[in-house]
Amino acid sequence: MSSPMGRQNDFNRTVIQEFRANAGKVGGHFAGAPLLLLHTTGARTGQERVTPMMYQDLGGGAVAVFASKGGAPTHPDWYRNLVAHPDITAEIGTGSRRLRARVAEGDERDGIWVWMTRAAAA
Repeated sequence: MSSPMGRQNDFNRTVIQEFRANAGKVGGHFAGAPLLLLHTTGARTGQERVTPMMYQDLGGGAVAVFASKGGAPTHPDWYRNLVAHPDITAEIGTGSRRLRARVAEGDERDGIWVWMTRAAAA
């Protein structure tokens, strides 16, 4: 029997393959959602990690991703990677963008969170 982390890695691999094979479109849980592949550098390992996730287009080339970890009290691993190594790449559709991550705060964070909770409920 595989571990929860092993199942998550298998799920992510499947989504990544589908994303790349279909110009950024996937079915299942992410069908119709704005999805990107986040490339981070491991905070401890220094190895590249790729994580599929929903995002919000903020305009002007900026995007927001959400480190909610499904409501868990801790941040997901990729969040720690972003804090340690904020220069990242995001695959969106058939293209890639180099971005510099930062943590949103105050009114900006509140607006992003409202959008995310509405998108998750849809």
